[in-house]
Amino acid sequence: MKKGIHPDYSLTNIRCACGNTIETRSTKKDIVVEICSKCHPFFTGKQKLIDPAGRVEKFKRKYGMK
Repeated sequence: MKKGIHPDYSLTNIRCACGNTIETRSTKKDIVVEICSKCHPFFTGKQKLIDPAGRVEKFKRKYGMK
């Protein structure tokens, strides 16, 4: 490898909005993410159910559709 052309590859902390911290190596200093494997619904098994029927009913009431 040629010297002086590659970015510095050092230890980095990745912080999630849930408070989880992961230590890894990267070319960036500190990384902040919104969701990680500890709080993602796919990995935790807890899924938030969205009620699309409630939004449709609200739209119908708002615009007077029957």
